[in-house]
Amino acid sequence: MVDRGFLSRTIFTSLCCLFSVVNGQVVYSVSEESNPGTTVGNLAKDLNLNVQDLELRGFQIVSGPNTKYFDVNVKTGTLLLKERIDREEICGSSSKCSLELEAIATSPLNMYRFEVNVLDINDNAPEFRLPRLSLNISEAAVPGERFALPSAYDADVGSNSVKSYKLSPNEHFSLDVQSGGEQSVFAELVLQKALDREKQPVIHLILTATDGGKPPRTGTIKINVAVIDVNDNVPVFTKPLYKTQIPENAPPGTSVITVHADDADAGLHGEVVYSFINHNNDKNIESFQINQVTGEITVKGQLDHETSSAAEIRVQARDNGHTPRAAHSKVLIEIIDVNDNVPKISVTSLQNNVKEGSLNGTMVALITVKDEDAGQNGAIKLKILNAVPFRIQNAYKNKYSLEVDGHLDRESTTHYDISMIATDQGTPPLSSSTVITVHVSDVNDNPPRFPEPVINVYVKENSQIGAVIHTVSAFDPDVGENARVTYSLLESSKSSSVTSLVNINSDSGDIHSLQSFNYEEMKTFQVKVQATDSGVPPLSSNVSVNVFILDENDNSPGILAPYSEHGSVNTENIPYSAEAGYFVAKIRAVDADSGYNALLSYHISEPKGNNLFRIGSSSGEIRTKRRMSDNDLKTHPLVIVVSDSGEPSLSATVSIDVVVVESTGDIQTQFKHAPIKEESFSDLNLYLLIAIVSVSVIFLLSLISLIAVKCCRTDGSFSRYSAPVITTHPDGSWSYSKSTQQYDVCFSSDTLKSDVVVFPAPFPPADAELISINGGDTFTRTQTLPNTEKVRSQLT
Repeated sequence: MVDRGFLSRTIFTSLCCLFSVVNGQVVYSVSEESNPGTTVGNLAKDLNLNVQDLELRGFQIVSGPNTKYFDVNVKTGTLLLKERIDREEICGSSSKCSLELEAIATSPLNMYRFEVNVLDINDNAPEFRLPRLSLNISEAAVPGERFALPSAYDADVGSNSVKSYKLSPNEHFSLDVQSGGEQSVFAELVLQKALDREKQPVIHLILTATDGGKPPRTGTIKINVAVIDVNDNVPVFTKPLYKTQIPENAPPGTSVITVHADDADAGLHGEVVYSFINHNNDKNIESFQINQVTGEITVKGQLDHETSSAAEIRVQARDNGHTPRAAHSKVLIEIIDVNDNVPKISVTSLQNNVKEGSLNGTMVALITVKDEDAGQNGAIKLKILNAVPFRIQNAYKNKYSLEVDGHLDRESTTHYDISMIATDQGTPPLSSSTVITVHVSDVNDNPPRFPEPVINVYVKENSQIGAVIHTVSAFDPDVGENARVTYSLLESSKSSSVTSLVNINSDSGDIHSLQSFNYEEMKTFQVKVQATDSGVPPLSSNVSVNVFILDENDNSPGILAPYSEHGSVNTENIPYSAEAGYFVAKIRAVDADSGYNALLSYHISEPKGNNLFRIGSSSGEIRTKRRMSDNDLKTHPLVIVVSDSGEPSLSATVSIDVVVVESTGDIQTQFKHAPIKEESFSDLNLYLLIAIVSVSVIFLLSLISLIAVKCCRTDGSFSRYSAPVITTHPDGSWSYSKSTQQYDVCFSSDTLKSDVVVFPAPFPPADAELISINGGDTFTRTQTLPNTEKVRSQLT
């Protein structure tokens, strides 16, 4: 036998084997699955035996259940591994796996005891008991709702057991991994985004369990989530976690704790059935049972503190609806290693509902506390554990009353779970606890509230009469009749009566149009909506609804003078010597719509002859494409189509006959008289007059400014700050430049056929940028570095 001085020996290591001495006994360690022949330790050295005497003294391992795994080399005195050891087969899920062995030697006869600890290696991957899990989840499930998932089983222990779970990426669910103890890790599926069965009826997920080994091993289970098309309420537990204690000698049928879940539905949908969740076949749960109707958890079998000091139970509350929905809670039961009686708390009378705003001292419940012990062990003190607006008053001996002791506000807290504890004065003192749920009933102390003070609504013109243009909704934090909201329209003295424009459904809040709106006549109007609850007295609040009419393409383009005469043919003359790009005419048109519906483009329809002309799609300018030839016609009839960009597009046409004359002297500028209707001066004419005057003033001011700047500045005075200029050249192209080193003001021989537009630059440019708009309506952008030299850009 090795003495205690042997503890100071050097640890012997050979192929993952360890050696130590505990309380004078030799203890070796060897990893499971080590190869046969692996040296475990030197018995001769550790037992202080002479190696030469081992064979003579017949040193051997005494036959036993663990002898088959080990052998002794009597020539060297080493303990060898005879066959592979599977720790999970020998010790199961026990955290420590120790094999006790004995060896004897004769002459003299001695017996030696030693132990071999089998160390766990990560040779087992986590496994789920089922390869696939099917979950039925209602599409009415709210975010935050939890669903139980099966736990993976790993035959390894310690750090090699299951340590974490991971869920495949998805947009609806997340994973909440919780630790239930030293070896217990489980996961719950948490809904993050509301489900929609019509969009995705089935969701496929993969749950991966990972152990703590190096390298880690994993196991997976496929989860098929079927989205059920129901809209019921989920049962709600009064507490997410219940804790209680029970003595180990409690007989079967002893009440442990009562869990309670409320379901806001009625009938079968509101009836709750309680059950345990035991995916992992935990034997501790078999010692308890739950009443499916009341939720009371009671003792079913024999409890043993030495076997298990605590039990963790996951409880499910499921309603009896056609499509049942469930909620989950956790109950932690501590098994106390005592044999005395604990105080018992019973509620003899309970007022379930208390009005918010009740006065202090209002009685809620009568409580009786009993302890079968006598003397000080039976003297009981009852108190409230959590911070709630209630107090306990001792009425008589072991009779207590629960009273209101603070302000109750149902909107802040709809119910209170009052945790009470009764403690005797024994040594050590014993106690028991219970939870009383008190619901706060509602009074009408909150008006309906709109989510926003102002609501903007956009409605297309020409919409159908009676269509719902918007639905307003107000929320009242009260319940019942106090929260039932009706809607009405308020007349405003600042605007015309809105009752001729819209109407509102008093129950749903749907705002209906009473007429078809015209964007050109009315672009916006305001409606005030009042929401009133049904409480006594009723409370109300208002919201302003701004209705904006959106334009539709319901107006065709209008051709402006001098080409606006309907059914007439207009004539323009050009010389035979006209070059390519010669300006012929310019078509102008307007559209009463707005936005893209008023964005006009110009095209030549049904070209005849040699297709001699082209038109700028955005400018409406008609120019020659090439020089004249003897084969060209003398008269070229053109049909110009002006189209807007709406859907569907609307258009207008104008006819022009272009006559080729021999010399420029034959060309006379024709001034057509545009007849004005005598009956009225239209708004369109007024807008055009204002626009022409404004453009003329801006042009004159810009031209004067450019001349003044050119006369006063030096070569480098404006090298950094410039005004962008857009110039229309005689060939129909436009030039845009941010550099003002040199200014070009271009006019053709006919002043009516030239345009100059000058735009001011809001910020000094970092560099010079030149954008050219060619005659074919194509854009060319050139980037140049800033300089003080004069830059002249001319596009042909």
